Amino acid sequence: MARKRRKIGEQLKRWGLINDAQLEHALKLGKAQGMRVGEALIELGHVTDGDVAKALAAQFEMDYIDLDQPDAVNSDNMTLLPSDLIKKYLVLPLEQSNGRLRVLIHDPMDLELLDNLRFRMNCEIDAALGSRVKIKEYIDQMLSETQESIDKEIRELSLDASIDRGQSMDIQGLTIDQEAETDEEAEADQAPIVRLVHQIIVEAVQGRASDIHIEPFTDRVRLRYRIDGVCHERNVIPKRTQSALTARIKILSGMRVEEKRNTQDGRIKLKVDGEVIDFRVSACPAYHGESVVLRILRPESARIGLANLGMRHDTQSEFERIIRRPNGIFLVTGPTGSGKTTTLYTALDVLNRPDRKIITAEDPVEYNFNGINQCQVNEAIELTFAKVLRAMLRQAPNVILVGEIRDVEVATVAIQAALTGHLVFSTLHTNDAPSAITRLIDIGVKPFLVASSIQAVLAQRLVRILCDDCKKEVTDPNPRLMQLCNLKPEELEGQKIYEAVGCPICSNTGFHGRRGIYELMLMNSEIRDLAFKRAPLNQVRDAAQASGMRNLLGDGKLKVLDGVTTLDEVSKIAQVEGLVDVDEVEDVA
Repeated sequence: MARKRRKIGEQLKRWGLINDAQLEHALKLGKAQGMRVGEALIELGHVTDGDVAKALAAQFEMDYIDLDQPDAVNSDNMTLLPSDLIKKYLVLPLEQSNGRLRVLIHDPMDLELLDNLRFRMNCEIDAALGSRVKIKEYIDQMLSETQESIDKEIRELSLDASIDRGQSMDIQGLTIDQEAETDEEAEADQAPIVRLVHQIIVEAVQGRASDIHIEPFTDRVRLRYRIDGVCHERNVIPKRTQSALTARIKILSGMRVEEKRNTQDGRIKLKVDGEVIDFRVSACPAYHGESVVLRILRPESARIGLANLGMRHDTQSEFERIIRRPNGIFLVTGPTGSGKTTTLYTALDVLNRPDRKIITAEDPVEYNFNGINQCQVNEAIELTFAKVLRAMLRQAPNVILVGEIRDVEVATVAIQAALTGHLVFSTLHTNDAPSAITRLIDIGVKPFLVASSIQAVLAQRLVRILCDDCKKEVTDPNPRLMQLCNLKPEELEGQKIYEAVGCPICSNTGFHGRRGIYELMLMNSEIRDLAFKRAPLNQVRDAAQASGMRNLLGDGKLKVLDGVTTLDEVSKIAQVEGLVDVDEVEDVA
């Protein structure tokens, strides 16, 4: 039977802080004015806010944190929570480990607060208790010091606010070639905004982010970095800086500053920490202003090498054999952000030799390769994939890369190129490798052309890989996650599987980097015959697995057993078909 909680008044009496008469007085005041007993005792001056907080901690069996003690809160951990949450809820972040965030609150009965924190931070919340007065004083002090630092920086920057047109400036290792700007745009080029954009870019690059998201809302501008495929929110940007911040980015990327009603795309080339990095910039009108996304394109990410793609030895051997064939189509499938472009660029890097001519049609051209002819598709001037592809065939190439097969026209031209002696690489948006066959037929390609031209289809996803410095062995795996990954208990014999923990090296996420899981379907006579007969997807899939194809789930399961990733990572993107809904997987994970 659960032990009965001691009431707060009884607890304070037990400690000798109040007597019966004082408690009775507080009860009457609280009933008359709709106050809690603790609030009434503080109002009457019988106890302090700290006394009540200690009593609440004892009542709810929570840790009590005394902010008067030195190092009670590590100021470096203040970045674990966005400043808007800290100010709104009067909550302090204490530490983060094992995917859980520990916070200091003042009201143990505010369940809505804890729910909101779980939703915003996407992690479990552990709470300790402190004095409301002390928490507010600490937050006010921290915000005051931060504001003084910002004001000082702005004053210093304002002394150097005028920048000559066309001059190249270097700010802490970041080289930015200024474009000619009009007087209307000059406001966006003031030093504080220059420094803000610089700090955002450098922090994202040094933090291994792949994207920077700047999203306007009613009273704030949210800044998020996508790291290892997951968005992480940083401190919010004041709403008053929104226009200048957006204008600054649009100036650097060559967009029209005055155009705010239509979408725009641009590019920035910057030198960060001695390395030249491309940024693909997209601006999209939203309800509260323009949403801006910067995709960070690191040159080395397209040349990671076959060994670093994450393929198992047998899959890599087949992959290398296929890309060296003289003709045919090799398709890579998967959703946006699954690493298809990196896989294809890695293949081109292997094939890029002086005796081969390689031409690509891309939208957009993300990475520049020496020795490869890259063509940018431009729908605005009717320079479509199909038009570029037809022109390519007159250039006598050995290898052709088509960024994406979007319709029957592009698919037909690509297949004709493959049948006339060219090796064609392309991508397709399907869930798995066998689906590529039925998708091409569904969009209107003749089944006999599909059967005769395709050599292989590679489906892939990206999973986060565990941080080697903090991963921890799992002794009692979650049975539901094992079921989702089709992992049987007997398969764990002699094997170790791990879970994410979190440390400073991996920014307390437990993961560091991503790696692919793959499903390689090689075309054989049986699968070609099924394609020719327009067989349903399940028959094509069964034939592929019977011929030795390891599906995405199987490859992911092997990476779990190798200690590369976790059960919940694999279960989010690949499960036993028909076993569970995606929403249920998210709940389990």
